[in-house]
Amino acid sequence: MLTVEFTLDEALLESADRRAKVERINRSTLLQNALRDYLGRQELRDRERRDAAGYAAKPDDSADLLGWEQVIAWPED
Repeated sequence: MLTVEFTLDEALLESADRRAKVERINRSTLLQNALRDYLGRQELRDRERRDAAGYAAKPDDSADLLGWEQVIAWPED
């Protein structure tokens, strides 16, 4: 694991320290979790944008789905 140094304003650091105390984790773990969560959300947004661009480039054709309605069978309760 590497050590990284960066700058935070005092209010943000105090908020992070309070949250870390509530969560009973250290500051480093809190910041790692926050960065991991942020990167995960960004990756999801990127995938959603790629999907939206793909669907916009080649929209669904309802005619393609007509034959499948007869194949689909919902399980009985």
